[in-house]
Amino acid sequence: MSTAANPAPGVGVPAARDRRRDRRRSLDRLGDVLLYGVCALAALIAVAVLIGLAYLIVHGASPAISKFGLGFLTSTEWQPSFSVFGAGTVLFGTAVSSFFALLLGAPIAIAIGLYLSLLAPKGLRIVISPLVEMLAAIPSVILGFWGLIVLAPFVQKHIEPWLHNNFGFIPLFGPPQTTGSSVFTASLILTIMIVPIIASISRDLFLAVPRDVQDGASALGATRWEVVRGVVLPSTFSGVVAASILGLGRALGEAIAVAQVIGAGEKINVSLFETGDTLAARIANQFPGAITAMHKASLYYLGVILLVISLVANLCAQWIGKRFDYQRAVAK
Repeated sequence: MSTAANPAPGVGVPAARDRRRDRRRSLDRLGDVLLYGVCALAALIAVAVLIGLAYLIVHGASPAISKFGLGFLTSTEWQPSFSVFGAGTVLFGTAVSSFFALLLGAPIAIAIGLYLSLLAPKGLRIVISPLVEMLAAIPSVILGFWGLIVLAPFVQKHIEPWLHNNFGFIPLFGPPQTTGSSVFTASLILTIMIVPIIASISRDLFLAVPRDVQDGASALGATRWEVVRGVVLPSTFSGVVAASILGLGRALGEAIAVAQVIGAGEKINVSLFETGDTLAARIANQFPGAITAMHKASLYYLGVILLVISLVANLCAQWIGKRFDYQRAVAK
């Protein structure tokens, strides 16, 4: 009997194994191509949405840009009935409320992140961390309603008088108003809104610092504060800055909550206890009821300004982070 008709057992096993290996490699290569395509498509969609959004806003603002030019940024007049518009008042209100929100919120949020990552017992950390993150889930309209009903009267009766009595020599803390709706109250609302964002990101950054590095510093005699100041914060500085800028972006773009407590003032006031307005709040308040085409175009112009400010803030955050990382690399 010929052996060619009946090959020995096991002769075809290596060939079958090779074919299976080739199929797996082909599937892996196909998976790589699909992964690249899906990720590239997602990135392109994000870029397309950003470009489309920017085009829509700039196109809507083009009549106001052509008529008012850059003088729109410094003019404080806003009279829709006479087609006179300027962004000076809302630019001032946006800058002041967001600045004080970041000034108050960033240290509080970073302290919360340090406590949850390095100082809090594990059991307490498990309880507090979700509560801090849940604060970010509160709808802005609910937070603004609470600010209008609860926070504004409390600020008007207790906080503003105390600040005026003790720091009234500073123009920022002028006489308290009768309603409690003010730039100061809006800043407090924005502080509450940005704290959970910065705190959650900062906590994750601090947890990512290698434990061996911290233990090494402690073994050399460093106190807990020295470990935080010399190891944890320098290692995460760029990330904390990015988190703070992310919180600032939330403050700059918040409309509903701010509109409910800021008072919709029409003038630039040095005192934080006076009413004011912001870019986002004015757009939210007036866009649905714009009375003329130029009024609507001017509101679009405010949107262009807000978009540019957000873009510049993000670019500054990236520059600060890269510069700090470069300086650390050179120092090493």
